[in-house]
Amino acid sequence: MLGQQFPKPYEMTESSRILLVLTSFPDEASARKLAKVLVDHRLAACINILQECTSIYRWQDHIETTSEVPVLIKTTRGRYQDVEQAIKSHHPYELPEVIAVFLDNGLPAYLQWVANETTETDI
Repeated sequence: MLGQQFPKPYEMTESSRILLVLTSFPDEASARKLAKVLVDHRLAACINILQECTSIYRWQDHIETTSEVPVLIKTTRGRYQDVEQAIKSHHPYELPEVIAVFLDNGLPAYLQWVANETTETDI
């Protein structure tokens, strides 16, 4: 990989701490729509849209079983509120799943890439 440029070593600040945000959508089309919005607006560096799965949960005093598409979003703490708002505004559910987990370990170059790709720009 001669000549390939790697990001500088990961320098973590509080707002650049990496988050993995988990959500799910009722179908792949709506998951893709959100993914495009998040990446286009630099709110996420990468989004994985997983294969459909079965979710079983209690909702309004009834046991529900439904098919959902899990979505994994890599972003930073500084962009989290905007990611959460985008999920809520693009989601068809009354109460969408939104869970964020700090990633304290990982390949430093990858973590730096996530931070770089979610930095606001003036373009």
